[in-house]
Amino acid sequence: MSRSQSYRLSPTTQGPSYPPSEIVDADGDFVVIGMINREGPSGGVERSWGSAIVSPKSDLPAFGEQLPYTVVRELGSELGPADEDMVLYTLPLPLPCNNYPMVFAPEQRPDANGIVRPSYPLHRAPIPDLRPEDGPKVTEPITLGRWVQAEGVLEVELTPDGRGAVFRMEFGGLVPNSLYTVMSLRQHDLDPAGPTRPGPLGVPNVFVTDEDGSASYRATMPHPFPAPGTPGANRIINVVVLWMSYQQNYGGAIGWFGLGGDIHAQLKLQKPEFHEFVTTE
Repeated sequence: MSRSQSYRLSPTTQGPSYPPSEIVDADGDFVVIGMINREGPSGGVERSWGSAIVSPKSDLPAFGEQLPYTVVRELGSELGPADEDMVLYTLPLPLPCNNYPMVFAPEQRPDANGIVRPSYPLHRAPIPDLRPEDGPKVTEPITLGRWVQAEGVLEVELTPDGRGAVFRMEFGGLVPNSLYTVMSLRQHDLDPAGPTRPGPLGVPNVFVTDEDGSASYRATMPHPFPAPGTPGANRIINVVVLWMSYQQNYGGAIGWFGLGGDIHAQLKLQKPEFHEFVTTE
C-alpha cells in the first residue's frame, strides 16, 4: 500500500459527460477539453481525451449512459490563433444537454433547476450584489488560450495514523485574481443507481490566485479511501479545480447551479485515480 503519490492535473472544461462542457462559446456551442464521445467503427461509443466544439443539440441519453457527441469541429492538440482568442462563456440556465439528476445546494437553492438565465462572458457573469464601485478584479475577457495555460500538481499523502489523507496542490497559469474552489469526485457521485452529491475537498475549499495566476491549496480529508468492497464505501477518485464565475463560495455545496452555470472545471485528473491508497476508520 502506497503512502504518498504525486499527480499532474490536466487543463479541462468538463465535469461529467453531460453537459459535455462547463464552458460555451459565443454561439452557444460547448468548448470541450476532456473525454469526447465518438461513434466507434462497429457502432457504440468510444471515449477518449481530446478537444472539440460540440453542439448543444447532441443526443442526450439517460443519466449514466453515453451517446456520441455531435462534433461541430475538432480543436486539435494545438490551438490556432482564432481559437486562442475565443472568448469563453458560462452555460445558460436551465443547463443545455444536461441529464444530471442533482440539486447541488439543496438547502440554499432548492429551486436551482427552475431558474432561467442567459449565457454570459465569463468576465461578465452576474456576481450577486456587485456594484462597479466595489472594484471587480476580473474585467478582461477570458479566452481559450488563457484557460489552457492552467497547470497543477497534486500530492496525496496518508496521515501517520492511516485514517486520513493530506491533499496538497500547487497551481500556475490560472485566471489571475480569481476565486477558485476544489471539489472531490467520489465513486458513487455518477452512479445511475443512486448518485451521491459531489462535495468540497475540505471546508472551506477556497483559494484566490495572485496577479500571475499562481496559488496553493491544502486539505486533510477524513477516511477518503475506504477499502474497496467495504459496505457504504464511497472513495474519492478524482479532484476538480473550479473557477467560480460568481466569485462566491457555497459552504458545503460546490455551487448553486453547477456544471457550467456558476462553476467551471479548469483542472482535473484525466481518469479515476488513488487506487493505491487505503485508509481506515
